[in-house]
Order: sequence, then C-alpha cells, then structure tokens
Amino acid sequence: MASNTSLEDAVSELMDSPGGELLSAARIHLRKRAFALFGLFLAGLIAGFPIAKSIIKWIIDEQRLPDDVNVIVTSPVEFIMLQIQLSASFGLFLAFGFLIIEASLKGVKHPVVKARVAELDIKAPRPSMTLILSIVSSIGLAVLGIIYAWELLTPMLLEYLSSDAQEAGLSTQWKLGAYVGFVLNLAIASAIGFQAPVVTMLALRVGMVDPKTLTTYRKHIWFSSFVLGAMFSPPDPLSLFLVALPIILLFEISLIIDRVLPKR
Repeated sequence: MASNTSLEDAVSELMDSPGGELLSAARIHLRKRAFALFGLFLAGLIAGFPIAKSIIKWIIDEQRLPDDVNVIVTSPVEFIMLQIQLSASFGLFLAFGFLIIEASLKGVKHPVVKARVAELDIKAPRPSMTLILSIVSSIGLAVLGIIYAWELLTPMLLEYLSSDAQEAGLSTQWKLGAYVGFVLNLAIASAIGFQAPVVTMLALRVGMVDPKTLTTYRKHIWFSSFVLGAMFSPPDPLSLFLVALPIILLFEISLIIDRVLPKR
C-alpha cells in the first residue's frame, strides 16, 4: 500500500509540475485534433495513391535495370499493396508534419512556456537570413542527396550486385517490393546524410559545440556515418562505403568552411 501511495504521489506531483501541465495540454490538443489528423492522413492516402503508381513505374524503368535482370511480383496484390504502403507514408507525413508545426506554434504561446522564457529572460528569436539560408541549404542538400542516390549510387550498386549474382550462376529476378524499397532506402539515406553540413554549421555557429570538440570526436562521427550507411544499404563493403563517404566528406568540408568564414 505504501509503495502504491508513493507512486500515486509521484505521479500527482509530476502532473502538477510545469512539465505535467504541458503534457496534459498536449494530450487535450491531440484529442481535439484527432479527427483533423485522420482527415489529413486519409487525404494523403487518396492523393498519394496515383503518385505512388507513377513513382513505382519510374523506379522500375527497364533502362535503369542491369542486363538480364527482371523485376517480378510474387502475388496478385503485391503491386497494389506497395502503392498503399507508399501513399500511406505520404498521408502520415502530412499528418505528423501538420501536428508538429501546429504544436510548435501553440507551444510557444502556452503560459508555462511564456513564464519560463520570462524567468530566464530569453528573447524570442526572429526569422533571419541565417535561418532562411539554413532552410534553403537543407532542402538543396536533400535534393542533391537524392540525385546522388538516383544517378550514381543506385545504378552502381545494382550493376555490382547483379553481376556478382550472375557470376555465381544465379538468375537475377528481383521482387518488386524489395527492389523499390532498396532504391527508396538509398535515396532517404542520402537525403539525410547530406544534411551533415547544415547540422555541423548550425551546431558550431550557435555555440552548441566548439570545433575542438568535433575534431576530438572525429572518429566517432565517422563511425556514426558508417552505422547510418549500414542501416540503409545492402550488407556489403562497397554499399557501406558509397553511402558513408559523402557524409564524411561533407562533414569535413563544413569544418573547413567554419574556419574560413568570419564568426559573428
């Protein structure tokens, strides 16, 4: 009984704290927005269905496939299920994007947040050229990463993997879902990995970390790049190297840029 009472007291104390008030407000807001979030998900699912079909056709273009390689379906519903998966991902992206943006805008207006900001005497940041450049750079690097994955990384890996299987006397027939997932994973990994300069420059410029710390932990950052490559690439050294190398190069370039550009 004593343990139950102490647990109830701890939970009650937590809910009465400023953090508990924020959690309670977030829960209430989520309940109010549940119908709108579901509507956004459904709209994304419906709108994304024909887009998903076009994306699949674009990915399985015969001109991009290596010689003697065929993409096959192993069940009558595999193609339509893949369309549903892609369109559902688009719907989830819309719903969560809306939720995060709205929660951020409403969160800064919450009395608890305002009181904490006033207590710490923090001035609310305003949009600046640095913020605009960061957003534009992030979008541009993501597009550059996708182009790298589509034009260089994917064709090279597909040719390497198919020729390796054919040399072993195996017929190269790839399942539709596995092949599309392979291409999309490489594109997503490249888009995320190419954000290294933006993340590094922001961390250095706002004072979250100093250059000496990054230099000291350079080996750990390199290792993390290879871990990211291992998560999204096939389990072979060439794939791992081709995914991780651009991240490492962009990280090192951002360190050089930080040394050259004047700090304000």
